[in-house]
Amino acid sequence: MTDKKQEGNEAGGNYAGFDPKSVEPYIVKDPEAMAMNFARALESLGKAASAWIAPRERGEVTDTIADPVTDMVKTLSKVTEYWLSDPRRTLEAQTQLLSSYFGIWMQTVQRMGGDNSIPTTEEPKSDKRFADEEWRKNPFFDFLRQAYMVTTGWIEKLVAETDGLDEHTKHKASFYVKQITAALSPANFIATNPQLYRETVAANGENLVRGMKMLAEDIVAGGGGLRLRQTDMTKFAIGKNMALTPGKVIAQDEICQIIQYDATTETVLKRPLLICPPWINKFYILDLNPQKSFIKWCVDQGHTVFVISWVNPDARHAAKDWTAYAREGIGFALDTIEKATGEKEVNAIGYCVGGTLLAATLALHAKEKDRRIRTATLFTTQVDFTYAGDLKVFVDEDQLDALEKQMNVSGYLDGSKMAIAFNMLRASELIWPYFVNNYLKGQEPLPFDLLYWNSDSTRMAAANHSFYLRNCYLKNTLSQGKMELDGKTISLKDVKIPIYNLATREDHIAPAKSVFLGSGLFGGPVDLVVTGSGHIAGVVNPPDKHKYQYWTGTLSSGTFEDWMAKATETPGSWWPHWHGWIESHDSRRVPARVPGGGALNAIEEAPGSFVMERA
Repeated sequence: MTDKKQEGNEAGGNYAGFDPKSVEPYIVKDPEAMAMNFARALESLGKAASAWIAPRERGEVTDTIADPVTDMVKTLSKVTEYWLSDPRRTLEAQTQLLSSYFGIWMQTVQRMGGDNSIPTTEEPKSDKRFADEEWRKNPFFDFLRQAYMVTTGWIEKLVAETDGLDEHTKHKASFYVKQITAALSPANFIATNPQLYRETVAANGENLVRGMKMLAEDIVAGGGGLRLRQTDMTKFAIGKNMALTPGKVIAQDEICQIIQYDATTETVLKRPLLICPPWINKFYILDLNPQKSFIKWCVDQGHTVFVISWVNPDARHAAKDWTAYAREGIGFALDTIEKATGEKEVNAIGYCVGGTLLAATLALHAKEKDRRIRTATLFTTQVDFTYAGDLKVFVDEDQLDALEKQMNVSGYLDGSKMAIAFNMLRASELIWPYFVNNYLKGQEPLPFDLLYWNSDSTRMAAANHSFYLRNCYLKNTLSQGKMELDGKTISLKDVKIPIYNLATREDHIAPAKSVFLGSGLFGGPVDLVVTGSGHIAGVVNPPDKHKYQYWTGTLSSGTFEDWMAKATETPGSWWPHWHGWIESHDSRRVPARVPGGGALNAIEEAPGSFVMERA
C-alpha cells in the first residue's frame, strides 16, 4: 500500500482495501432466535396499533384537519406544482440530483479501488446521528450517508428557489421539508443505521421486543396518541424532589394560585417580587431543584417572592381570555401581595408568553394609572412577533380556523398538541433520537429533570389561546398599539417603567433578534441583556455553575447584529447582574416577612395543587 493510501486509511474517512471481515457483526448468528423475537415484537406492535385505533373507534379521539400533516401536504404541493409546471425546470432539477448521486457512486467505486484522494461529503460536526465510524468506513453506509446529505440539500434548495410563494408559505415549506428529512434520515432505520443493525443482530432482535412494548405503553399513556417518553418519569415527583422551595399558597381563584415563599434572610427588599410564568408550561422550571432554582436564589438574595401558578384549564375555563388572565392572574396577584405585605410597589418578572401577558398588562395599567409594578423583567419575551421563528409556521387563517373549531368542541387545546409543536421545532434533538433509542434500541431513557418538566404539558383555554395566536403571531397587534384588553386599546409606548429585557442567543422559541426588536417599543428605559445558550438553559443558569456568558450594551438604532458587535461580554450567569439592576432602582430593606403576613391564611404548602394537575 502506498503512503497516500495508508494516510487515507488512518484518517478513517476512506475504505481502500476494505476488509470483508468487518461485515461479520452484521450477519445473523441465530436465525431461530431472531425469528422468535421478531414475532414477539410484531405482537407488541399489534398491541400498539390496537391502542391507537381503539379510542378512535369509541369516539374518544377524533383526528381533525388541524393536524400539521394536512397543512404540510397542502403547502408542499405548491412547491411540487411549481417544479412540475415547467418540463425544462423539472428536467434540470432531476438532472442535478441524479448527477450528484452518480458522483457519489463514482467516488465510492474509486475509493474502493484504492484512490484515497477522493473527498467525501461531510455533515456538520455537531450532527450526532452520524457519529458511528462505520458511516465512513463501510462503503454501504458511507454511500447512504452521502446520498442523504445530498438529497437533503437538494430538497432545501428546491424550496428556496420556488418562485411565486409568499413569505409565510415558503417559511412553512422550508420547515416541513426539515421535518421530512429529519424523519427519513438513514439513522432512524435498523437496516440503514450501522449501530442499530449491529445491536439488533447481537441481541437477536431482543431490542425490538423491548422497544415495541414501550411503544404500546406510550400510546396507551397518550390515550390513543404517542406520548414519547424522553426521560424516566418514575424518578421525579413534584413536591418531593422537584419544586422544593418552602412556601405557602396564600390565595387562589379560578385560574391561578398565588404562592409566597418563606424568607431565608433577616431583612428583605421592600419591594416584593412577582413572577408571572407562562401558562403553556408549569412554573417549576424556575424551581426544578435547590441547585437550579431561580426562585430559591431570589429568596436567598432577600426578595419576597410571589409566583403565579396557573390552573391546568379544562372545559370550565373555555371563555377565559387574555383580559381574564391579566385581571384574575396578574391583577389578582398584585391585590394578594398588597394584602400580605402592605406594599403597593412591586418588581415583576414575566417569562416567555407570561412576559408577553405582563407587557400587555403593563400597557393596560398605564392607561388606567395603575402604578403598582415599578420595574419589569422579561425573560425570553416577544412583544413584536415579526421574527417569531418557526412557531409562526403553525399560525395562519386556515390553521387557526381549524384549531378554533377543534377547541370550541372541548373548550381547550390538549396539551399534547402544543408538546408536538414544540418538539417539532427541534425534531432532530427532541423526537428522533428518542424514537431510535426507545423503540429501536429498546433502551429506557435516563432520568433528567428538565425533560420531565418538558413532558409535563398543560392544556390551553380556548379563548385565551385563540386571542394569543391571533393577536400576537397572526396580527402582531401588541407591537402596533392595536391590541385590545378589557375594551381598551393599549400601547407599549405608555409603559414608562424600567425594563430588564433578557434574550437568549440560541433561542428557537423567542429568537434574540425578535426580543431585540421589541426592546424599542417601550416608552421608558430598557436594558437589553443577551445570555448564552437557549430558551431554558440560558435562563436557568445558577451562578455557581460558571456556565455560559451574557452580553450588555446600550440600545441604539441599528440591527441586533450591530448591537452584539458592540456589546460587552461577561462570563458566567446573568443572575447577579439582574439582582444589581433591581437594587439600583430600590435597595431599601425591611424585616423579613412571613407568608400571608397575618392577613391571609395559608391554603396549602407550596408548590400547591394546581401544578399537580397533569394534562
